[in-house]
Amino acid sequence: MEIILKTDIKGLGFKNDLVSVKPGYGRNYLIPQGFAVLATGSNKKILAENIKQAAHKAEKIKTEAENIAAKLAETTLEIKAKIGDSGKIFGKVTTLQISDALAAKGFEIDRKKIAITVPVEGAGEFTADIDLHREVKTQVKFVVVGE
Repeated sequence: MEIILKTDIKGLGFKNDLVSVKPGYGRNYLIPQGFAVLATGSNKKILAENIKQAAHKAEKIKTEAENIAAKLAETTLEIKAKIGDSGKIFGKVTTLQISDALAAKGFEIDRKKIAITVPVEGAGEFTADIDLHREVKTQVKFVVVGE
């Protein structure tokens, strides 16, 4: 079953992508939730026109994302956490904490676009992956220190 995505869905595709999914997934979840529409002939023509009109905006957004990525590559964040005697942290470092630390530095990045790939178990320096745009991905360094 072919559908046109109306929003970005992690693991499936980005907004305005034409993707094939299993019929049950499309009929029972994506279409009723408003995440997608059925890829009929008229919907494909509308999609082509929307993509054509949005091409200029998309280039501008991509350029802005590349500029932010260049600034983020030079940035190191400091995340405070409670650390026990054994050197392990209590709880864990979340993407919300990284998002808040980025906001304090002037970067407004949604926590859903941040991924911590390596488990943070103690103090030290780590990296987090950030998806700024479908073609622009970067990493930001963060240091976990004790409170």
